[in-house]
Amino acid sequence: MADPEVLGFEHMGLDPRLLQAVADLGWSRPTLIQEKAIPLALEGKDLLARARTGSGKTAAYAIPMLQLLLHRKATGPAVEQAVRGLVLVPTKELARQARSMVQQLAAYCARDIRVADVSAAEDSASQRAVLMEKPDIVVGTPSRILNHLQQDSLTLRDSLELLVVDEADLLFSFGFEEELKSLLCHLPRIYQALLMSATFNEDVQALKELVLHNPVTLKLQESQLPGPDQLKQFQVVCETEEDKFLLLYALLKLSLIRGKSLLFVNTLERSYRLRLFLEQFGIPACVLNGELPLRSRCHIISQFNQGFYDCVIATDTEVLGALVKGKRRGKGPKGDRASDPEAGVARGIDFHHVCAVLNFDLPPTPEAYIHRAGRTARANNPGMVLTFVLPAEQSHLDTIEELLCGENEAPVLLPYQFRMEEIEGFRYRCRDAMRSVTKQAIREARLKEIKEELLHSERLKTYFEDNPRDLQLLRHDLPLHPAVVKPHLGHVPDYLVPPALRGLVHPPKKRKKLASKKAKVKKARTRNPLRSFRHREERRRPTAVPP
Repeated sequence: MADPEVLGFEHMGLDPRLLQAVADLGWSRPTLIQEKAIPLALEGKDLLARARTGSGKTAAYAIPMLQLLLHRKATGPAVEQAVRGLVLVPTKELARQARSMVQQLAAYCARDIRVADVSAAEDSASQRAVLMEKPDIVVGTPSRILNHLQQDSLTLRDSLELLVVDEADLLFSFGFEEELKSLLCHLPRIYQALLMSATFNEDVQALKELVLHNPVTLKLQESQLPGPDQLKQFQVVCETEEDKFLLLYALLKLSLIRGKSLLFVNTLERSYRLRLFLEQFGIPACVLNGELPLRSRCHIISQFNQGFYDCVIATDTEVLGALVKGKRRGKGPKGDRASDPEAGVARGIDFHHVCAVLNFDLPPTPEAYIHRAGRTARANNPGMVLTFVLPAEQSHLDTIEELLCGENEAPVLLPYQFRMEEIEGFRYRCRDAMRSVTKQAIREARLKEIKEELLHSERLKTYFEDNPRDLQLLRHDLPLHPAVVKPHLGHVPDYLVPPALRGLVHPPKKRKKLASKKAKVKKARTRNPLRSFRHREERRRPTAVPP
């Protein structure tokens, strides 16, 4: 049991530089997982911890890792520089996120602690140069770490002290079982290990036997999702597939859902079908696609967090060809094969201030639902999850709800009160848009976006390094337009708006275009009378003549 007087990080005996970094991040007191896990890790114990998504698991292992390394350098005998900490994650985006968190916590000890991310396959040469300098902590996917171990650019047998496996419930399901077993052969016989997971399944138990030695198991007595006061969960029964598209159109076009939202579907083909459908009505959206370069995917997430986009369409890891047991990575369904099997969205990626998660397609498993819903209501922010369900899928949704309820008999997924008859006037528009989105249009849209993103990612890489501000001008929600777009669909006549909503609905305003440097210079030139030869004489106010 933790001491009830423990109110903050300052009671854990941490290095002052770590405490300063924690204060800069605005963390006044540890979360439940941090309060339980950090003292145990600092005692040198192996740890198997389960905590819900968004509960602070990354900091729960990053803080003790940094503390142990700083304490060793300050008090231990002088030894040569070597890799002491290794963090394994299932996707490249998670690797970047973990490295960023460790660097933020090490902000005041950056000279003493160096961190390297070796998850990107396209940067192998530069990674070898970084590994030659022997950073203190290395972050990467099992396949990339094993590749460097086999090439002798990374050596861990005589130096590794702490191994962390983040999102442990995903590693085997991503197909990393063979790589992980081979990787363990390159590690020393004695080291401390921490396993962090959102769920405990068979894969986690198998990992526990492979990696941990007499571990302490933390099963925190908390629900896997925030409570009903913070997270509202709804379900809406749609009689047909067309009703799902119609309802989504009404929710977004009439601004019934405000703020940033994530739309989850089950295949990449469905992602682009949904995006092209929304384009017909002038509703901008991005698709977070594993076929795109890593740089583009991270740029989409970054701009979404900064507020450039309000809507992102994504598939969770189960449909990127990675969460299919018994198959090799990348062997997904036809037409849905991601070229980058180490790309995942639903689990672990930190989207900021998401107001709503819309499950346009029903999650395939209860775990997938939990990880999708975990993208909203993070920290102490409120959120909402709305799941679209067809009558044939109701039994599967009931199974998910049973797992969410646990011993509590109160229903978790409340019915979403929406009268479909009030939006029947939009149905002909919905059908018109759905007919325009053909398989050929979807195929052309995917190819077009991949070509454009490759251009932005490769040819302009050096330019954006020299001109980082111009990178903000790149948008990922521009219309793809392979389907026939009918301009009149973008306007909503007042007579179509349901009477009950006419006083409340405010159709979304047109997005602001980011002004480029050329436009600003041109505007400045036109205002200069010496360059434009135009002079507008200032009108003088007539002076009042006394009577």
